[in-house]
Amino acid sequence: MGRILQFSDVHFGCEHKHACAAALDYAHATPNDLVLITGDITQKGFPDEFTAAGEWMRAMPEPRFVIVGNHDVPYWDAVARVLHPWRAFETATGFPAHDGQFLGKDVMVRGVVTARGWQARPNWSKGVIDLDQTRRAAEALRQAPIGTLRILACHHPLIEMVGTPMTGDVKRGDEAALIFAEAGVDLIMTGHVHVPFAMPIPLADRCSYAVGCGTLSHRERGAPPGFNQIDWDAKTITVTALAWDGVSYRSHQIWRLPRRQDTRKAATAPSPVEPGALEKAAV
Repeated sequence: MGRILQFSDVHFGCEHKHACAAALDYAHATPNDLVLITGDITQKGFPDEFTAAGEWMRAMPEPRFVIVGNHDVPYWDAVARVLHPWRAFETATGFPAHDGQFLGKDVMVRGVVTARGWQARPNWSKGVIDLDQTRRAAEALRQAPIGTLRILACHHPLIEMVGTPMTGDVKRGDEAALIFAEAGVDLIMTGHVHVPFAMPIPLADRCSYAVGCGTLSHRERGAPPGFNQIDWDAKTITVTALAWDGVSYRSHQIWRLPRRQDTRKAATAPSPVEPGALEKAAV
């Protein structure tokens, strides 16, 4: 019924050149409904890194949807980092940092920023999610056509995956994940930790899933360079983590996730006009 290719943490400036070139070939050889890139397209936000990242992304098949990561800030410019941290990203990609949206025939994606140019804690690489932006995204996704696969895309995992080599440590992440699950979101797709995963969000029917993507850079954390292929039909969402073996991409891990059925029927789908209880509490 549908297919998405998810790339993340390409980190131009320390990208794996052969893996990136092969990823382009794979994307053009594999029919898909969307190329989704979930942040950290650069390593330090330098202009030449954004130029290279922009060229690589524009070489991908359309349609594309790109969101911003914590490495996509102008590290070299403290003023820009504070006043307009995402201007270089938006110029290079042509995508907005905030409230971006894609609506295809059978899939809807909404983007939320979890990265910050600066924040009131020592490690600025960690995530923060704004509940007002969460509410706007949840409202938009609730209004997706019946049967549409509903996806929230952000850079940091909103809930922590046990066993990953690092954490997103997203402020208000658990609360936001529950709001999205209540709104009928099928997938929360992220990057940041550089290893692939797929796991249910522990709410109600447990049919909202957190899906993490690996890296196409040399900044490996125990998993080879790779990306995700997401296939879905009326009953199942299949997440395949593809890994670069030095010659080609091969299946590395596969998760088969039961698809939530209540969003496929008008009588049981979340109301497009009435926010859920958790979403109301966040207003």
